[in-house]
Amino acid sequence: MIREGWIMPVSDTFIKLEPGKQQKILDAAVEEFARHGFRQASVNRVVQAVGIAKGSLFQYFGNKEGLFQFVFRHAVELVRGRLRRVKEETRDADFFERIRQSLLAGVRFIDEHPHVYQIYLKMIFQEGFPLRAEFLQQVRLFSAEYLRPHLERGIRDGELRDDLDVDLALFFLDALMDRFLQAYAVSFLDAGVGLHRADQRQVMRFIDEFMLLLRHGLGRATGVVVSTSRRPAVRETHAAESAGGM
Repeated sequence: MIREGWIMPVSDTFIKLEPGKQQKILDAAVEEFARHGFRQASVNRVVQAVGIAKGSLFQYFGNKEGLFQFVFRHAVELVRGRLRRVKEETRDADFFERIRQSLLAGVRFIDEHPHVYQIYLKMIFQEGFPLRAEFLQQVRLFSAEYLRPHLERGIRDGELRDDLDVDLALFFLDALMDRFLQAYAVSFLDAGVGLHRADQRQVMRFIDEFMLLLRHGLGRATGVVVSTSRRPAVRETHAAESAGGM
């Protein structure tokens, strides 16, 4: 569980700045952390880009860690806002269309906010970030908070198996979607499938294939016996044939 008070507050002095200046500081900080990670990020480069005194930045955020925490909160709010829109726009859609649109929103987010997503990737693959475990835990908890209601509704609506282990399904769904987006953003994570920075038509094809695989694994199907021990399902016809041959 994330402890209370783990994020430093932003000073009132910063809050009172005009929005344009706040945004300029935020943009410079996001770009700095995206390019250099945390350890190599330079407060000097940030203040030079913004055109303010170094002391002012420390007055606003306390130190470099406080600045990064501010950037992280900004990133989380961007993602929350995007997913709130997806949730509203897909309110009447089935489970698979809601997930499809969520994945597409993720791709568009990477295109529109590449530096923000780059920071997330650096947090995953670099250990030099302050409160790294807490930040990444919050990302995963936020993802679970978003996906769990979709899974539970899919079960209630008869779109998913009624014996589905929600926790396990949530784990795999989160992992699959996260890995899909990483492959889109990072060439060496593409594994040669052609997803990395694919054009819109190709991205839609990959998402459609993704959804077919997801539907096959989670969708309700006739003639399937579901094992409560989480072993692969066995078709009744195959089971009958095996029994007849004994």
